[in-house]
Amino acid sequence: MVDTKLLLKVTTAWVSIVYAICFGGVALVPGIREWFMQYALHAANVGFGENMMTLGTFISGLILWNIAAVLAVWLFAYLWNAFKRS
Repeated sequence: MVDTKLLLKVTTAWVSIVYAICFGGVALVPGIREWFMQYALHAANVGFGENMMTLGTFISGLILWNIAAVLAVWLFAYLWNAFKRS
């Protein structure tokens, strides 16, 4: 049985750390987003529009990524525990 509460705590910590590092990387090296899309994801000439980095975009992105990750991990834990009982 997966300890769902612990898993969700670890998930939020992990996502918060990775998001902060990525946000900082984009702040220090602005062209890294386009490079990542072009070379790592093999998407040619992807435009992102205006490069806006504020405290508000940091906080809203952090909240959105944590919500998405928590929902995904909660679903994983729920399914894992449901299948383990069968």
